[in-house]
Amino acid sequence: MHPAVSAALQAAGWPARHPLPPAWGRKTLWRGREPLQALASLGSLLNVVGTLWICALMALIAADVFARAIFDRPLPRVPEIVGYSIVAIVFLQLASAIRRQRLTRADAVIAWLHEHRPIAAACFDTLFNIAGAVVFALIAFAVYPDMIDAFVYDEYFGQQGELVVPVWPFRAIVVVCALVGMLEFFVSAASDISRIIRDEPDHPDARPGMARGWPAIIALAAAVLFALLLLAFGPDDGFYVGVFLVVAMLVLILVGMPISVALIILSFAGIWVIRADFETAVNMLKIASAGAIQDQLFGVVPLFVLMGMLVNAAGIGRDTFDVCQWLLSRIAGGLGVATVAANAIFAAITGVSIASAVVFTKVSVPPMLEHGYTARFSVGVVAGSSVLGMLIPPSLLLIVYGVLAEQSVGTLFTAAIVPGILLASAFALLVIGLAITAPSFVGRLHEPDTSAAPPAWSRKPAHSETPLTAILKITPITLLILAVLGGIYGGIFTPTEAGAIGALLALLILLIKATLTPGLISPGRFWRLLIETGQVSVSILFLIVAANIYTRMIALSGLPADVVSGIRAADLGFYGLLIVYLGVVLLMGMVLDSVSIMLITLPLVLPMIAAYGADLIWFGIVAVIAVEVGLLTPPLGLTVFVVKAALGNMQITLAEIFIGALPFVAVMLLVIGLLIVFPEITAVIR
Repeated sequence: MHPAVSAALQAAGWPARHPLPPAWGRKTLWRGREPLQALASLGSLLNVVGTLWICALMALIAADVFARAIFDRPLPRVPEIVGYSIVAIVFLQLASAIRRQRLTRADAVIAWLHEHRPIAAACFDTLFNIAGAVVFALIAFAVYPDMIDAFVYDEYFGQQGELVVPVWPFRAIVVVCALVGMLEFFVSAASDISRIIRDEPDHPDARPGMARGWPAIIALAAAVLFALLLLAFGPDDGFYVGVFLVVAMLVLILVGMPISVALIILSFAGIWVIRADFETAVNMLKIASAGAIQDQLFGVVPLFVLMGMLVNAAGIGRDTFDVCQWLLSRIAGGLGVATVAANAIFAAITGVSIASAVVFTKVSVPPMLEHGYTARFSVGVVAGSSVLGMLIPPSLLLIVYGVLAEQSVGTLFTAAIVPGILLASAFALLVIGLAITAPSFVGRLHEPDTSAAPPAWSRKPAHSETPLTAILKITPITLLILAVLGGIYGGIFTPTEAGAIGALLALLILLIKATLTPGLISPGRFWRLLIETGQVSVSILFLIVAANIYTRMIALSGLPADVVSGIRAADLGFYGLLIVYLGVVLLMGMVLDSVSIMLITLPLVLPMIAAYGADLIWFGIVAVIAVEVGLLTPPLGLTVFVVKAALGNMQITLAEIFIGALPFVAVMLLVIGLLIVFPEITAVIR
């Protein structure tokens, strides 16, 4: 095998690097491991194909932009190719995502069970994996007839004499990859069943008495049977079915079922019961699977994720912090303000809070500790200001909201500029205010003794910067911001095209910096970067597929209209509804991630907000900030856990990070209040 191909497959998780679960190594259901090795190898190969397809889309869209700008002749059928390709890319990545457990889930409860009640956890995992296998079997069953029809009737898109692309291969990818995903779930379920039968704890050091899970098996089976009977023989009313399924979905999600699986299987069951027609449910699932993300717009997700990954690898976040530190180090809390400023600038090219949290944990925390800042303040600034990545455009959350609310992504980006600047400025003022009024919280600041600098802080101090080096360091990110945001706001290209141009520029910057700085990135790390792009993208895009059928179920149930009528009868009014919604979002943010919260709540609340005639663009900005608060609040606080993981072996507790981030939560709530009182803030430049 060619070394480059070998490196690509290994980076994708080829079985040599990722052995099968221990239960299968003991030959529990098969005589040998060959079928399982073949399945894992197939999933990894599909993953590589999907990842390379993302790179090909970047090149195709960039070429289309240049052809239109230089020759005034765009390439033929690029939007259709991108739309069909996004569907194929998602399904190509799914088998690997399932095997690596990258489908989004709330794992707080299931993680506790794995540690303290391993067999009970295996019971839940068995249920979840069987549900996943059913979901992917239904997807294959739903799309298969369309694949056959497209092949038999030679369905295509394009124009004869220009470019003709057959449709059936794209449908075949969905069917085949859904079947592979079904097998992956089946293998995981069989492994869990084997562990239950053998009564083997997940962890060797777990006490045997804690591993007994047969009461959990009986209770779980009884609960599932009761739910099915209640759904099948309960009142034949859409509102009742809708409420029952929403509650059931929240319960399943909280105990650890992958969110996309819970949304799809319960929505499918709900449509079947509401319409009393299995075919209608199948058709809805087919539309969601093959058409929900079949649009050029959804190309923004993998392209912006790829751009963020490349920017991170190029060290642009560190360079940005260096320049901000050089400029702001002399003011009170200067390094904290520099972290906020660098996060705001970095957010303008990444769109993902998690990426900012990882980068600035490694870049900002060591020098802040060296200058005398307290540990809780240092990590709190990083965690708090990282949420700017989901508000300052381009933002993945704004893209998801635009899709769900059917609002212009470009308009959302424009509307978020002033609130983003407002939030970043409020964070900076908070840091300065704390440095002046609460020195015990911030720390006793001093100049570091660089002669005895710890290993974590080995770079030159900020005062060694010169105007020339500062300009050189800030130039790459400036070019990216001008290209991406300038192109969008100037009407030169769409957000998807901006993602492709930004990713291409980020790749060129990385290659140039790698040439000037040997060892900056290795081929293996570069492949892992590409593979991670696909894994992050599929976790978001497949959630959107699931949300599509969930939205249809909610609409068929009539639940939003009934809730609006109830709210009006209760005389809560628009602001009462808004306060209730924000309260629910803040509570859900304690246990769920941002994208999942939006996908679950928006199909319910958007019709209500629209019924009051509110501006959905303004509401989108408020919703995004509210959802982001959940990234900083216990017990989940995803950003806090990311910061903790990025700290490595540094002795800083989760409690210290949560305490350090608490002032930033208060500021975010204050900004939400300002946006509610003065909604025109979002309309300043749109």
